[in-house]
Amino acid sequence: MPSSYPLLNLAVRTPRLTLAAATDELLERLVPVVRAGVVPAGEPLPFDDPMSLYDDSPAREWRWMRAVWAGRARVSAEFWRLYFVICDDGEPVGMQDLIARDFAAIGTVTSFSWLAPAARGRGLGKEARAAILHLAFEGFGAREAGSDAFTDNHASNRVSEALGYSRNGTDWATRRSEPAELQRWRLTRADWERRRRADITLSGVAECRPVLGL
Repeated sequence: MPSSYPLLNLAVRTPRLTLAAATDELLERLVPVVRAGVVPAGEPLPFDDPMSLYDDSPAREWRWMRAVWAGRARVSAEFWRLYFVICDDGEPVGMQDLIARDFAAIGTVTSFSWLAPAARGRGLGKEARAAILHLAFEGFGAREAGSDAFTDNHASNRVSEALGYSRNGTDWATRRSEPAELQRWRLTRADWERRRRADITLSGVAECRPVLGL
């Protein structure tokens, strides 16, 4: 049954996966993935502070769910963050978010994502990013998309490069309270148009526009 809240009816579909709005039912199905951990030992830490996914279980799951609930409630024309569960053949394997500040005036977005370790290495991260960019540019009329990743997060940086982003300088952030360098990326609408795909479909967009101040 569709939700009375339009943002929970949003979906983006590609031939490989679906980005489904992060309803409570989907979050519950994703809890075992979060509980198992999405930051493998020995690999570079991918997330900047603060990040619930670094916590020990069960605080990790509780804090992660509270963050999503709080973000869903904080939606206005000045700021919004849309949370999607990445579904691979119907199975939740990660999340892909779309974030904007003063979008109606500025038209820029950023994105954030993570995948379960078992789902990595199969191109799902790139496909999920392509899907969320389609929502931003085709669905909402974005002018530009940004992204950043720690310089040793090679997978994320490769996705940005493959999807046509240009390098946009560097920055610094902390992860587990230690400083680390970020690579920043920028994708203009013109660059996205050159690679736009015809096999990605959107649903629920028109109903969401008033909620987002568009």
